[in-house]
Amino acid sequence: MTIRILVADDHKLFRQGLIGLIKTHDELVDVVGEASTGTEAIRLAERLRPDIILMDIYMPDMDGLQATRLIKEKLPEIEVVMLTSSEDDAHLYEAVRLGAAGYLLKSLDADELFDLIDGVIEGEAAMTRAMASRLLKGIVQRSSDSGKGEEELTERELAVLRLVAKGYSNAQISEELHIAVNTVKFHIKNILSKLQLENRTQVAAYAVRSGLAINSPDEDLF
Repeated sequence: MTIRILVADDHKLFRQGLIGLIKTHDELVDVVGEASTGTEAIRLAERLRPDIILMDIYMPDMDGLQATRLIKEKLPEIEVVMLTSSEDDAHLYEAVRLGAAGYLLKSLDADELFDLIDGVIEGEAAMTRAMASRLLKGIVQRSSDSGKGEEELTERELAVLRLVAKGYSNAQISEELHIAVNTVKFHIKNILSKLQLENRTQVAAYAVRSGLAINSPDEDLF
């Protein structure tokens, strides 16, 4: 299956360099468009319906976080991955809250970038261990349970949730619990629905915050 990507970044040199890198890396990855502003990213997302948008934060007209919010509201099936130079924790937390499928720094190694992009299509979070650890520590420190009435998770769903919090991929969860990968995806879909969460990054954060994760929040969880 070809992964269709839209690149949104106001720096033309970086944008074109990234597009060239993507095109030479894998023939199964297709760059379907490029945007230099948040508004343009929204317009192209509506017209082109890419699988993934690589979204910068600092852009004129409308920043990447605002654009992500509007895209996820209109086109929730599109996965948005922030690709930015910002190491601001506030940006990280906001991106995840808005439903971003990942948060990556532009200093990332190219091979790791492509591995993480591949994982997004399988429903995995595009986030390095260091960035995920910062996210989870921040949520543990800043948040308490919201008190919303979540439906009770089944024992199997709890088992899946704990493994998600430990950074297991769908394939690893399948092997650990001796269930099919499609069954893992089904359980994760149910967990997201019951907990009213957007993605597995938020699931992991919930697990740590609520004490369901086995790991200490000081550990790398992804």
